[in-house]
Amino acid sequence: MDSVGVIILAAGLGKRMKSALPKVAHVVAGKSMAWRVANIARTAGVSEIVFVLGHGRDKLVETADAFGAKIAIQDRQLGTGDAARCGLAELSPKIREVVVLCGDAVMIRPSTIRSLVVARRKRKAAAAVLTGILGDPSGYGRIVCDDRGNISRIVEERDANADIKKIPEVNSGSYAFDRAFLARTLPRLNDVNAQREFYLTDTVIQALQEGQIVVPVPAGDSDEVRGINSRRELAEVGALLVGKKAEALMDAGVTLVDPRRVWIEPEVQIGIDCTIESPVTITGNTKIGKGVRIQMGCVIEDSVVGDGVHLRPYSILSGARVARGAVIGPFAHLRPEAEIGEGAHIGNFVEVKKSRVGAGSKANHLAYIGDATIGKKTNIGAGTITCNYDGIAKHKTIIGDGVFIGSDTQLVAPVTIGKGALVAAGSTVTKDVPPFALALSRAPQKNIENWVARKKPELLAKAGLKAPKIARRPIEE
Repeated sequence: MDSVGVIILAAGLGKRMKSALPKVAHVVAGKSMAWRVANIARTAGVSEIVFVLGHGRDKLVETADAFGAKIAIQDRQLGTGDAARCGLAELSPKIREVVVLCGDAVMIRPSTIRSLVVARRKRKAAAAVLTGILGDPSGYGRIVCDDRGNISRIVEERDANADIKKIPEVNSGSYAFDRAFLARTLPRLNDVNAQREFYLTDTVIQALQEGQIVVPVPAGDSDEVRGINSRRELAEVGALLVGKKAEALMDAGVTLVDPRRVWIEPEVQIGIDCTIESPVTITGNTKIGKGVRIQMGCVIEDSVVGDGVHLRPYSILSGARVARGAVIGPFAHLRPEAEIGEGAHIGNFVEVKKSRVGAGSKANHLAYIGDATIGKKTNIGAGTITCNYDGIAKHKTIIGDGVFIGSDTQLVAPVTIGKGALVAAGSTVTKDVPPFALALSRAPQKNIENWVARKKPELLAKAGLKAPKIARRPIEE
C-alpha cells in the first residue's frame, strides 16, 4: 500500500474521560490509544501517517515520532471534517488513497484497513466506510443504505429521528477515500447540524451529488467498531484486547490455567508448552521462551525469559533477562539490568539490580545483589548484601567463579572477591580477597560462665530452668 496514507484523528478533548490528558493518550492494555492505532496502521502497510492533534498535543508528540508520523494541528475542534482537512494538508503528493481512523479505534485490525482500501478500489467508489451491527447502537451514527446496498446517508445520533435510531448498522468512523475526491469535497462541508461542526460523514452527500457511490464494508468482528469515550469503556476494551491475546496464546500451544485471571498484553511473546498459573501479569515487550512455568502472583514487565525457566510464586521481573533453566523465587525481585545465567537460582526474598549472576550460581535466601558481577557456580549465603552506594555514587562488586560467600556477609564496594575464595559467615569485607583465600572479619568471642545465673536469674525462672550451683570464687567480668 505504497500510495496509501492514514490520517489519525486525535485532537478531541475527551470530556467524558474527566482527565487533564487528551483522550487518546490514555493507556489501554499497556499502550496509549494513539500508539495502538498508529501501530495497526503501520502493520497494515501504509506508507504515511499523520496525527491530527489539538488539546494536550505535547503528550502525543513522542508517540508520533516513534512511528515517523507527521503532525497536523487543529487548534479549534470544529469536527471530523475540519480535522481531516488539517491532516490532508500534511500528506505528500504521492498519496492517492487516504484512510481516516479515529484515535480511539484500537480494535480495528490491519486486515480490515486493507479490506477498506480494496473495496473502494474494486467498486471505484468515492469512499468506503467500515460499518458494524450492534445490539445497542446508542451513541453511534447510523448507516442508511439505498436499494443497491450503497450508503445514501450517515446520520449522527443527535441529528437522527426515532426511525433512524432503530437502525442497528453503525458508522465506525473509519474510512478509505479517493484522495482527489476528498480534497475537493472537504471545502464544501458546512456546519448546519446539532453540533455546529463539520462532519466527515457529509462527504456521502457530496459523493451522491457527483454521481459517485460510497460502499459499506461490514466489520468481521463487531468489536472493531468500538470507540472509547469513558473510563468504563477504556477498561472494557482493555479486557477485550487481553482476552483476545489469551485466546491466541492457547491456540498457539500455551497453557493458561485460568485465562480469566491472567493479564497478558498484546505485545508479549510466549513460546509453546509454557504453563501460566493465575493471577499473573505479563506486560510490555516481554519475551518468554518455550516450556516456561510461571506460578501464581508473578509480575513480569519488559523482560526476557529463556526456555525452561521456572518462576516460582510472587516473583517480580522488570527489565530483567533470565537464561535457560534458571529458577527464580518465590518472592524474588529482579530489577532493571538484572541478568541471571543459565541454571542459576535466585530464591526467597532475593533482590537483584543491575547485576550479572553467572551460570549455576545460587543466591537462595534473603540477599541484595546490586551493581555486581558474579561468576559461575558461586554461592551467595543468606543475608548477604553488596553495599554498593556510598551516599553519592554507586560502586561495583566483582565475585569470581566458584566463590563461597557465607551467610550475613557485607561486601563493601568497590571490592573484588577472587575465584575459589571463601568468605566466612558474618564478615564485613572492605578489601579485595585474593583467589582461593579465606576472608574472615569477626570480633573475638568472649564467654563469661554463669553470668545469666548470677545477673539475670529471672530469665531462667521465666523459662522454668533451675539455676546451677555456683562456686564461691571470684569471676572475671
